[in-house]
Amino acid sequence: MVSSTDATQLRRSGSGDDLLKRFSEGDSRALARVISLVENEASGYRNLLSALYHRTGKARKIGITGSTGAGKSTLVDELAKLLVNQGSALGIIAVDPTSPFTGGALLGDRVRMQDLGAQKGVFIRSMASRGSLGGLAKATREVSMVLDAFGKDFLLIESVGVGQVTLDIAEVVDTTVVVLVPESGDGIQAMKAGLMEIADIFVVNKADREGADRIVTELEAVLDLKRKEDDWSYPVVKTEARKGLGVDLLLDHIRRHGEHLSQTGHLKRRKEDLLRAEILQLLSEKVQEDIERRLVQGGGFEDIIADILKGNLDPYRAADQLLEQVKGAET
Repeated sequence: MVSSTDATQLRRSGSGDDLLKRFSEGDSRALARVISLVENEASGYRNLLSALYHRTGKARKIGITGSTGAGKSTLVDELAKLLVNQGSALGIIAVDPTSPFTGGALLGDRVRMQDLGAQKGVFIRSMASRGSLGGLAKATREVSMVLDAFGKDFLLIESVGVGQVTLDIAEVVDTTVVVLVPESGDGIQAMKAGLMEIADIFVVNKADREGADRIVTELEAVLDLKRKEDDWSYPVVKTEARKGLGVDLLLDHIRRHGEHLSQTGHLKRRKEDLLRAEILQLLSEKVQEDIERRLVQGGGFEDIIADILKGNLDPYRAADQLLEQVKGAET
């Protein structure tokens, strides 16, 4: 429940008393509305996030990534069913490709997971990537924070399949699961895509297909060296998600990784690193907004663009001049 202090802060955010009341009562429609305000960067949304922030930090965030066709959505569906059956409150964020016409998600997870979404304690949000190159929607971190504040125990975050493994999901979650399939090609080649840097757990899905054992063997051989250098086992799990096979073992490894992070202090250090990155990103956004506002108010920006087009100036010197202009306005 949201405290009276939260209530005051949320009112100041401009979200409205009725929305606040419903959010505090656990109304999923109010949660959806809050998420929409965050996604659309509506007026006051940062105040809203600020008010909710101190309620976060309890949800375990699990990232599921991999190439298109690896069966990520089916795997998420099966993991979600296990978690719900064990009594966990669950949030699912699935980032889908952006429609070139509407800007919305092309693949609605309410279609893919209708039965699951109808269960108590489950909230599913499909988010459009909106041109993000890293496989995640711009607001994924903030939306996960809102779900955490709402009281979810686990968050499953599925990155968009874009034909290549996406890496920035590791900057949002506690545990990163990378999904491969026998058809994905040489496991050693897959290592070159950055998997070694982000994966905590590897899954070879559709393990009944030819080539599954070969990929497992290749992964195990490469991971042996990494295991000697680290204190985590980097398990490789074979699954057949459509049949639900191996998913319980995967969940066991996810839980073990969470325990490992807590016991070794890695979780605290990881949260510190994520906080540094988040603050720097927020600061960068605020500074950029401030500079753009000053340039518009100060005028002359379009004249500089014209000078560049005429060949009288280049973008590098122009940026230096504009920075000096902003600095001069502050003195």
